[in-house]
Amino acid sequence: MSSIYSFPLRALDGTPTTLARYRGRVLLIVNTASRCGFTPQYQGLEQLHREYEPQGLTVLGFPCNQFGGQEPGTAQDIQEFCAQNYDVTFPLFDKIDVNGPSAHPLFRLLKAEAKGILGTESIKWNFTKFLVDRTGRVVSRHGSKDPPSSLRREIEKLLRF
Repeated sequence: MSSIYSFPLRALDGTPTTLARYRGRVLLIVNTASRCGFTPQYQGLEQLHREYEPQGLTVLGFPCNQFGGQEPGTAQDIQEFCAQNYDVTFPLFDKIDVNGPSAHPLFRLLKAEAKGILGTESIKWNFTKFLVDRTGRVVSRHGSKDPPSSLRREIEKLLRF
């Protein structure tokens, strides 16, 4: 079985990468969008990243245009939007699909390991959040309506181990 560290990815600037560079860190992996009612969550995600990054947390953003076409821009558009509106410093990756036959393998794994309500795997909307411990194990899934701040206690617990 593949680990979250093995999937080929592209950073938002197009550079090929994997999550291997984040091995040993607590990860908060989020499918994002710039034109969504939940877009202000970028602020809370950035706050968590800045506050807990020194202790070992990394927030990772994966833009997705599958929900209402709410991420229509280019990689440059996304980067500029995030920088200008939310001063995002956490890593952003190339736009991907999170559902359906073209879903990125990373998100297939995340969904299989942390199912949604009633055991469903499908992601319902933008800003679904997956928490991954330092060993690469997916420990929880949080929906769009869960503000980033609601994950503090769980993040702090994972950072202690």
